[in-house]
Amino acid sequence: MALLPILCYPDLRLHTVAKPVAAVDARIRQLCSDMLQTMYEASGIGLAATQVNVHERLIVIDLSQEHDQPLVLINPELVWTSEGKHLNEEGCLSVPGIYDGVERFDAVHVRALDAQGHSRVIEAEGLLAVCIQHEMDHLLGKVFVEYLSPLKRNRIKTKMLKAQREDAR
Repeated sequence: MALLPILCYPDLRLHTVAKPVAAVDARIRQLCSDMLQTMYEASGIGLAATQVNVHERLIVIDLSQEHDQPLVLINPELVWTSEGKHLNEEGCLSVPGIYDGVERFDAVHVRALDAQGHSRVIEAEGLLAVCIQHEMDHLLGKVFVEYLSPLKRNRIKTKMLKAQREDAR
């Protein structure tokens, strides 16, 4: 397993639309494993391949404290969304230290392949539903700050660029 570098907003590569995974093979299983390790090391609960500069439709999630309930979603697609929505405080490994409210569906059903290539439907609500929607946005080239006002988004962009300059010193 290897730790992968996580792209930070406003890196333009975060806006790349991911292509479908052609085959669930050893390369993809290794990527899943590396992404999970990277996510755990960064104290995250979800990570999209886009965030590690791999532009294929793959996300990993683990909401457990023990890091023992990994969920791999390859080529995920929303097949149902609840009528109700809720404002949730979100953060992102690609926008470290920034949290803000984003409106998401209360519940979703997602069809995806697992790490063995088996098709399954995940019925999610609460935090899992929010996390799935957040990570699926990454696959579409969308970062959560794009739901915020232009003023907030510009402030975050300025803050992130300043932090990156300071880190480079």
